[in-house]
Amino acid sequence: MSRILVRCAANWRRVVGVTLIATVTVGMLLPAPAHAQGGLLGGIQNIINIINGAIRSALNLIRSVSASVQVLYEEIVWPVRLIDQARSTIASLIAQFRNAMQSIYATAINSATLSAPATLEAIIRNRQITDFPALTQSYFRAFGTLPTADEADPLARNMIDIDDSLALGTLKTLKAADQAGDLILESGNQIEDEARVAAPGSAPFLTAASMAANIQSQAMMQRMLAAMLRQEAARVAHQNSLRKRNSILAAKVRQNVSDLLRRP
Repeated sequence: MSRILVRCAANWRRVVGVTLIATVTVGMLLPAPAHAQGGLLGGIQNIINIINGAIRSALNLIRSVSASVQVLYEEIVWPVRLIDQARSTIASLIAQFRNAMQSIYATAINSATLSAPATLEAIIRNRQITDFPALTQSYFRAFGTLPTADEADPLARNMIDIDDSLALGTLKTLKAADQAGDLILESGNQIEDEARVAAPGSAPFLTAASMAANIQSQAMMQRMLAAMLRQEAARVAHQNSLRKRNSILAAKVRQNVSDLLRRP
């Protein structure tokens, strides 16, 4: 009797488990209709209506204002027609003058024919500042070295030495100025190229770059003027030194004549 009850209980549990599994499976495969679906679709439709209504009107107004601002910039603030005309003019000026100016600036004007002067002239005009020792050696080969103490009096040696030093200083300054001139011309070409394709509103930046290049050019010109003034001052000093030397020599001559006349 007990065995029969146990077997019936086991069968009952099995039937209940199978019934639950079948119920869950049917619920997943055939879900019940959701009563809230109509309300969700209505809410979405309301949102779409708001987007197509008030928001679309606001977007159209913003688009209209943006178009008006763009027209204002293109016709009044930065006129496209005038900007294109300016770019065309810049390109025309570059095509007409840049190559001609470059060819004039790069024209060879060397004139020396002998070996030592030709070497010195080539070094002077090479627009480099890394060969100052070669410049000094070539200068003395062309103009001669300082006389020794038994070949010239002290005053003459001093004048020769200062003249040579000032001449070499001016030549070095000239070479530095030539190199700076090349850099300034290169900067000018870059500014011209940028101006040819510059965007509206970038004119102040190009103007600032041009002013910087102009200041550098003016500074180099002032340096060259200072070198010319030093050279002129040295020339005046050289002339005064000659007068002093002549006075000293005249005094020596008078002393020698006086000594000669006093001899018995």
